[in-house]
Amino acid sequence: MNPVVVGISGASGSVLARRAIEALLERDIPVIATCSSAAQMVWQEEMEEPFREALARWRESPHFTYHTPGDLKAPIASGTTPTAGMVVIPCSTGTVAAIAHGLSSNLLQRAADVCLKEGRRLVLVPRETPLSPIHLENMLALARLGVTILPPEPAFYLHPRSVEDMVEYIVAKAISALGLPGFDERLRYRRRGE
Repeated sequence: MNPVVVGISGASGSVLARRAIEALLERDIPVIATCSSAAQMVWQEEMEEPFREALARWRESPHFTYHTPGDLKAPIASGTTPTAGMVVIPCSTGTVAAIAHGLSSNLLQRAADVCLKEGRRLVLVPRETPLSPIHLENMLALARLGVTILPPEPAFYLHPRSVEDMVEYIVAKAISALGLPGFDERLRYRRRGE
């Protein structure tokens, strides 16, 4: 199976990124990840486990590869490397803007640009509220190109009992949007909440 690219940008919601990588690795789906320096700073504020420790744990899997954001020679910077698509989770509005306008100042933005030019699935999980007209226009421009804009909205109708329930739902929904089998967000969410 082709790898899924997971981009982690500097928005609140590091727990979403951690769970997305873990959910993919639990199913032996190859992951190529990159994390911006701003995302690492947010991670430090939000998570009990330091990013370097999470990275060391993920690297124990033969299905995990990591590239620093400055590594523009990484395979995912080129369309010749086949992937199953990319999810940016969480996605800052600055990253949304960069992708919408074709900027590639780091590996995360370049990998997203590759998905666009190669017609691969791209899912953005934007974390910002309220949204300005600029944010909305950038998201609309991307949606018109076929990008899935998936804000991390909890499904209250499923009666979540914890933050973990909400994280499970959002991550499964984002991975489902890539077209990967086995991520039925509704069933997974209900099982966690029972």
